[in-house]
Amino acid sequence: MDFTNTIGTIAAVLTTMAFLPQAWRSWRTRNLAGVSLAMYGFFTLGVFLWLVYGILLDQWPIIVANAITFVLSCSILFLKIRHRDVPQHPHQ
Repeated sequence: MDFTNTIGTIAAVLTTMAFLPQAWRSWRTRNLAGVSLAMYGFFTLGVFLWLVYGILLDQWPIIVANAITFVLSCSILFLKIRHRDVPQHPHQ
């Protein structure tokens, strides 16, 4: 693996891992009061387009990172839509 791919792979791992705490907390508490529906909608669409871009370029670091991030982002978006009418408890 060359230096450029190493940097891309490290960046992909770190940005993908950044979603794990939010996804875990969202699933565990169902408290999504601080999550913006519009932001996650746009973000999820953007991640999907990065995934398509990676597929078109056949770049595995882009494909794998964005596929995982897309699933995590979709799960948070799903919970936000599903639980938007549920009263939220701010200290969960």
